[in-house]
Amino acid sequence: MARWRFQAAIAVVVLTVVAVGVWMFLTAGRESTDDAQLDAHVTQLAARVSGTVSRVAVEDNQLVDAGTVLVELDPRDYQVAVEKARAELADAEASALAAQSGVPIVSTTSASNVTTARGGIAQAQSGVAAADKEVEAARARLTTAQAKLREAEANAARSARDVERWRGLLAKDEISRQQFDAATTTAEAQKAASDSARSQVVEAEAGIRVAESRLAQARAAEQQANAELATAETGPSQVAATKARAAAADAHVHQARATLAQAELNLQYATVKAPVRGIVSKKGINTGQVVQAGQPLLALVEIEQIWVTANFKETQLRSMKPGQRVTVDVDAFGGREFHGKVDSIAGATGARFSLLPPENATGNFVKVVQRVPVKIVLDAGQDPEHLLRPGMSVTPTVYTK
Repeated sequence: MARWRFQAAIAVVVLTVVAVGVWMFLTAGRESTDDAQLDAHVTQLAARVSGTVSRVAVEDNQLVDAGTVLVELDPRDYQVAVEKARAELADAEASALAAQSGVPIVSTTSASNVTTARGGIAQAQSGVAAADKEVEAARARLTTAQAKLREAEANAARSARDVERWRGLLAKDEISRQQFDAATTTAEAQKAASDSARSQVVEAEAGIRVAESRLAQARAAEQQANAELATAETGPSQVAATKARAAAADAHVHQARATLAQAELNLQYATVKAPVRGIVSKKGINTGQVVQAGQPLLALVEIEQIWVTANFKETQLRSMKPGQRVTVDVDAFGGREFHGKVDSIAGATGARFSLLPPENATGNFVKVVQRVPVKIVLDAGQDPEHLLRPGMSVTPTVYTK
């Protein structure tokens, strides 16, 4: 009996050793943790414009496709803004067209004015030269008339003296009456010639005044022509100003187009659509509610891309690296197994990302094994029913060998 008990004890020890060896063989090259859960992108959708909610097209926990209308705001204010922006754009385009058409007109008119002004200057200068010659001619005629007047006055004075002498001789009967009458006639003729010469001097002086008046007019015309040329030569600056106004009108067109584009965007923003396929969650709005830009409306959980965030102990990362095969047991489905691979290992421990990281410089240090988040992506096509949800507990096993 004692021998049988001894043999039984030996058999139990052998079986235990064999079982431990088998377990160590089967678990060699594997790292597992139950500190893991499913993760996914959770998008918080907010209003991009303010307005009154006119329709909420979804319910909580509803599966929606990308592009599905979720919420509609009252669009009337934004439709009015679009129509106003279109009218302003049409007005800006018309103004720009008018400004552009004015550029060649101003350019042509400027060149024509310069040509006309230069022609007027040439004509005025010709008139000044002609008036100068006329003044010189009038002065020459005056000089001649004055010389003739002096000669005529001298002849008249001499004839008058002769008459006086001949009158005394006639009284003494030293000359005949006929000789005296001839002298008197000559004196009268000389006096008439003197009067005629004096009239010619007066006429020459009047001619000088007329010629000087024409010269003044010609010079005034020349000055006016110079002023017109100076005005015409400002044409390039006028053309530049016209082009600047045209450029400003074009800029106003671009500004109006940008305003219209913004108004159209605001009108589109009045309709909130799902950016991705997912499940609606945390719906916090109702029809008739007034929302502001940036106000959260609901959350959208993307279920097309689910991954595992597993917090492995730092001692388990010795042989772990991206690309290694992983099996994942999901607690919610009775240990249903999914397959995937290690995608990446976090750059720091979970404690470093906490709100209050531990401070080990206090002198009361107690060594605690840290955990490092490891991202595990699941192979595609394993969850066609979309049963996996972010936050579910899982147990991943990484095959490091």
